[in-house]
Amino acid sequence: MSFCYQLKSRALLTSLIVLTFGITSCNSAEEKKKEVSVDGAAVGFPISLAVAEEYQKVQPNAKVSVASSGTGGGISKFCAGDIDIVGASRTFRNEEIKTCKKKGINFVELPIALDGIAVITNRQNNFAQCLTIDELKKMWNAKSTNKITSWNQVNSKFPNKPLKLYAPASDTGTFDYFTQAVTGKAKNSRTDYTPSHNQNILVQGVAGDPTALGYVGISYYLQNQDKLNLVGVQSPKGKCEKPVPVDNVVKNIYTPLSRPLFVYVSKKSLDSKPAVKEFLKFYLDNSWKWIDSVGYVSLPDDAYVKVQRKLVTGETGTKFQKAKPGEPIINFI
Repeated sequence: MSFCYQLKSRALLTSLIVLTFGITSCNSAEEKKKEVSVDGAAVGFPISLAVAEEYQKVQPNAKVSVASSGTGGGISKFCAGDIDIVGASRTFRNEEIKTCKKKGINFVELPIALDGIAVITNRQNNFAQCLTIDELKKMWNAKSTNKITSWNQVNSKFPNKPLKLYAPASDTGTFDYFTQAVTGKAKNSRTDYTPSHNQNILVQGVAGDPTALGYVGISYYLQNQDKLNLVGVQSPKGKCEKPVPVDNVVKNIYTPLSRPLFVYVSKKSLDSKPAVKEFLKFYLDNSWKWIDSVGYVSLPDDAYVKVQRKLVTGETGTKFQKAKPGEPIINFI
């Protein structure tokens, strides 16, 4: 009998980040049952990584692999039955749910944290202090492709300077959520912008371009706030709000650009692999320790109780598809 092993390792391959903990046998069915595989969104990845590293300390024989290939990429692997858990910064789309069902895969939806999408500009920008949703829509909707190319086209009070845009790639959850929240329609985004799966690259782009604007998860702004301006977004109540302080996200003051972050677990894995349930119990009990430190926002305490109950009952399906951006997360758990 031949075996292959994955020793604790770190690999960075373009936008794909893969970390594997423990030793894995490639041939043993029993060993496979002890493995836990996680993939998905770059936003939320630091939480999963921190939890997996801590879990390895208390369970030295655990075999947990953590990867980040984006929400869309992770869901594709999940629906193909290749992974147990997918991290996502949006809910499943209808077509993804259908693909999963064709493969006999149902999922349990577990919100783990909140995030605010930060709109950022270059430090030299002294005019875009607060933007309305209509102004953001004018910048980002599909009809603006190759048409809205200067700041004064967005607002006549802004200078006649080139509008350079940076944003996550179109198969990411951050892109999906922002596009839906700002334009009111899924996938309704212009295409003439600089995309990346790595939001640190977006930060570098905006920081190095005086006329740039972009959007990233709040953690990426907090890690680089000395290099960027944080733009306020006008709320439905007409006030200019920002995702910091983070209470603005918890209380849905920063709306519509506040959102939940999820992990989804395969019901099949949950029922057939005790290691998956054990890891997720640890995840829900301990993830709060790192959520604030990596730049996200903890759920309200009563929300965590409901999420833990969902893991125990194994309730499948999504309740968040019908949620509108900015609605209280507790209403949909």
